[in-house]
Amino acid sequence: MIDADGYRPNVGIVLLNADGRLFWARRVNRDGWQFPQGGMRSDETPLEAMYRELEEETGLAPHHVEVITATHGWLRYRLPGRYVRHHQRPTCIGQKQVWFLLKLVGGEEALKLDANEKPEFDLWRWVDFWYPAAHVVNFKRQVYERALRQFAPLVEGLFQVDLGTAPPREKTTPPPSEGGRKVA
Repeated sequence: MIDADGYRPNVGIVLLNADGRLFWARRVNRDGWQFPQGGMRSDETPLEAMYRELEEETGLAPHHVEVITATHGWLRYRLPGRYVRHHQRPTCIGQKQVWFLLKLVGGEEALKLDANEKPEFDLWRWVDFWYPAAHVVNFKRQVYERALRQFAPLVEGLFQVDLGTAPPREKTTPPPSEGGRKVA
């Protein structure tokens, strides 16, 4: 399902733990780390798609999380030219996303990256709030920053912290898992 402008509807998930840290996961067989996200089906609302993607990618069910909020409207990013499949019609030039801010209400033992027969991630960990905005693949950075900026005031209120502002962009990858679990 691609809209008239060439964007595929998608949902993104920012998952907080009890300490206000964010779930960050490594894509299977790749060096790239990101938040859970995925495409919407034509018969789904963004909320329905979010719950489906959450379960497929993290093993978490609706009762494991509390939905805090969602971004206002669609946040878009364009794919680099090398990822655009020009031979397909309609041509997808990027994604438009509704981002959800969730809080884990159960223990992290509920996280199961291999809940789906084709896991998206093989490793996860908890990171500081602005870390993903500086460390996700370049073409997704602006949309990550926009989503996190919308969520920051709520997170500051929930956890009584001052998150500051997004850090300068770096070209580094996260170190190996610190407290997360790898898919067996």
